[in-house]
Amino acid sequence: MKQKPNLNFWKLWNLSFGFFGVQIAYALQGANISRIFATLGADPHSLGYFWILPPLMGLLVQPIIGTLSDKTWTRFGRRIPYLFVGAAFAVAVMCLLPNAGSFGLTIGGAMIFGLIALMLLDTSINMAMQPFKMLVGDMVNEKQKARAYSIQSFLCNAGNVVGFVFPYVFAWIGLKNQAPKGVVPDTVIWSFYVGAAILILCVVYTVLKVKEWTPAEYAEYNEAKEEVKEEKADWLTLLKNAPATFWKVGLVQFFCWAGFLYMWNYTPGAISETVWNTTDTSTHAYQEAGNWVGILFAVQAMGSVAWALVLPRFRNTKVAYAISLVIAGIGFSMVPFIHDQYLLFVPFLLIGAGWAAMLAMPFTFVTNALQGYGHMGAYLGLFNGTICVPQIIAATVSGYVLTLVGSHQSNMMFVAGIFLCLGALCVSFIRAEK
Repeated sequence: MKQKPNLNFWKLWNLSFGFFGVQIAYALQGANISRIFATLGADPHSLGYFWILPPLMGLLVQPIIGTLSDKTWTRFGRRIPYLFVGAAFAVAVMCLLPNAGSFGLTIGGAMIFGLIALMLLDTSINMAMQPFKMLVGDMVNEKQKARAYSIQSFLCNAGNVVGFVFPYVFAWIGLKNQAPKGVVPDTVIWSFYVGAAILILCVVYTVLKVKEWTPAEYAEYNEAKEEVKEEKADWLTLLKNAPATFWKVGLVQFFCWAGFLYMWNYTPGAISETVWNTTDTSTHAYQEAGNWVGILFAVQAMGSVAWALVLPRFRNTKVAYAISLVIAGIGFSMVPFIHDQYLLFVPFLLIGAGWAAMLAMPFTFVTNALQGYGHMGAYLGLFNGTICVPQIIAATVSGYVLTLVGSHQSNMMFVAGIFLCLGALCVSFIRAEK
């Protein structure tokens, strides 16, 4: 079996560049789901139910895409066809979701329309996102894999920054940031339109620049026994035979992604309550707070980019992982005590440290542990369950947890901080593969 060749920077960059556009779409979704459905009339205690759909679709879609693409060989490539189709569907749905309140439907009808659009959007985003992870697993050698995922992490965070700041920027240039009760403001609607345009342009760039290996070339760099295994192993068999690292990293992922689900879900209500002193979604103050959430999430993404440059300087990756999660936990715990919109930059910069580690390190640990197992696409699709399942569980019980902490959305930041610290403790169970 031949060793996979070293790739220069631009080839590594091109493998992941489309991720920039996909992440803009994901950022717009993540920063605005709670704002959109709260504007449509959802109660804060039921907001978590709207957050079940995104990870649920990821749980269902990514293993399917991973498994199917393992067996797909076309003249356009192995992974790229799924990337392009997913992006095309995402563009269409991004133009529909923010208009849920603009079609003259009842409150219930608008929410059902929004839920269907959200389900389709997250299905298509997951379909477009998964191939980027698999392209790195297919074509990058172990020596360069950490660098490749770091580039992917940088592009992910850059896309986050762009997507997060769109509503604030559009309000600044004069688009309306307030709309009739039950209607999403123009700042949010146009953010989705522009994000959709950037997404398709970035994906087209990747399609034109990346040439996947043919079946013969792939066989030269991967053990032949992989093809035999792929014909016999189902998902349950793969999970049964997964390396211990797969499950130990998954335990860390459980606490981390549950914590971040609460951040995405409750930050709009938390800062509108603690900084703008309102929970009324029909007010200009609430919509202004919603725009500022995008800025805070952008600050978090920039903190993540900065911390991603620090992470390689740690000699011990487990120590780097654990410290990053503890820093994020501290950041979450600071949020309820801060009542100035600009001072909130500090905790969200700290939260970015945890996000940087969550993007880069789990896949480095797992893909290294999976060498020789075959089914890389299927395994990475199944590993996505360690991202989706905790979010589904956290979203399902979120209303109950919110009641336990006094029904103050800002207190959910404490819960998120505790989860990140528990995740840091679980890092000690991981055995890093060389």
